[in-house]
Amino acid sequence: MLYIGVDLGTSAVKLLLMDGEGKILNIVSKEYPLRFPHPGWSEQDPADWMRQTVAGIRELTEGFDRSQVAGIGCGGQMHGLVALDKDDNVLRPAILWNDGRTAEEVEYLNNAVGREKLSKYTANIAFAGFTAPKLLWMKKHEPELFARIAKIMLPKDYVNYMLTGVHCTDVSDASGMLLFDVEHKCWSKEMLDICSLREDQMARIFESFQVVGTLKPEIAKELGLPQTVKVCAGAGDNAAAAVGTGTVGEGGCNISLGTSGTIFISSKKFGVDPNNALHAFAHADGNYHLMGCMLSAASCNKWWMDDIIGTTDYPAEQKPITDDKLGTNHVFFLPYLMGERSPINDTDARGCFVGLTMDNSRADMTQAVLEGVAYGIRDCLEVARSLGVDVRKSRICGGGAKSPLWRKIIANVCDIELELIESEEGPGYGGAMLAAVACGEYATVEEAAGKLVKVVGTVEPDPAVAARYEKQYRKFQKIYPTMKDLFPALNG
Repeated sequence: MLYIGVDLGTSAVKLLLMDGEGKILNIVSKEYPLRFPHPGWSEQDPADWMRQTVAGIRELTEGFDRSQVAGIGCGGQMHGLVALDKDDNVLRPAILWNDGRTAEEVEYLNNAVGREKLSKYTANIAFAGFTAPKLLWMKKHEPELFARIAKIMLPKDYVNYMLTGVHCTDVSDASGMLLFDVEHKCWSKEMLDICSLREDQMARIFESFQVVGTLKPEIAKELGLPQTVKVCAGAGDNAAAAVGTGTVGEGGCNISLGTSGTIFISSKKFGVDPNNALHAFAHADGNYHLMGCMLSAASCNKWWMDDIIGTTDYPAEQKPITDDKLGTNHVFFLPYLMGERSPINDTDARGCFVGLTMDNSRADMTQAVLEGVAYGIRDCLEVARSLGVDVRKSRICGGGAKSPLWRKIIANVCDIELELIESEEGPGYGGAMLAAVACGEYATVEEAAGKLVKVVGTVEPDPAVAARYEKQYRKFQKIYPTMKDLFPALNG
């Protein structure tokens, strides 16, 4: 049988077709616009997601026996607010994960309601990207629309609804709303009350590998697929990517270098960071995970290369950064171009270069950008280590992970072994694997991961380089605390 994995990203939907043995048969990507109506705002039209997903699935399956398609699994950008009215029409453009308009609402939740209560109710505190602050913003600034909300959806759940007619969500994506009791995997009555919401406005909760429904007749006809195609609940992009890299069960770790950056640690036990510097979420394998999320990771390098230097030849820019230069750069870069989530939770934080002198080259600054992201990942790893989590190795994925230099920097900054996997398709591959489990091809997500995900190489830290980076990291740790009080003033 064949399975479709959908990766509903911020700039495009990426789809892949996988057979039952995990072989990727085809990949298609369809872009859609991202809108910034005000500084710090980020929105999209959900109709664009659905239009490009439908077009993508048709193109993806062209030339294949569509009658063999058994399931669809979707991984998607998390935290976005899709509000539907009583007729299931979209009330306003979706407010995305990287939208920063909710500073007042986040302050209210964390300080007036209180971090301790939020953590008790949801295992997390408020971050600007989460869904609950967006709803409070909408209640204050768009009260007429807020009053008309009949259903609250997340981005990939809206696509699943359009495919099946079922208002659904999965436990991993719901974990990032600040409306979900992660430990008990149910909606938090206390948080719904705080946000003036009713439980009937929330979607039905599923495990990521459970079937939510089959294709609506008109959708099946439009796609050219059987109506019997099963749609599973899917997962938030990071949990789906973790499945796609085999980061499941107890003690798995994955570092993702996408637009944002994450370090994802899977566990069979529920646990919370007492300082809430890491997210405590449900995992797509039926268990739990801790996750540190940087808002800007590979996007830092893209900004530096494309917009500042003005080149798309990334390997050429990295070529002068030889092994002897690793851990010796006296230029530092704070990777907070969109503010930062983990572990500092500061929407006012900004990117900056520190330590520039007349003898610096652009290669030094390129190196500083790569190192700054690596130091940010190390910040999150240090929090996990403080909780007694012993991370000795990690898998790595995402666009940034294609750089051998960046992989080497991260391995040495974090002093861990990095495993390279055969498939680099992250959330899409994870979505297809979840669909295969939902259709009975595999009994569990762990079984699917064990059979389908293959390690094809490793990057070992060099003790001498890791020791140099240890000293550099201690310097990096001092920069943000020194700059912290200046950032609000710089931002006006």
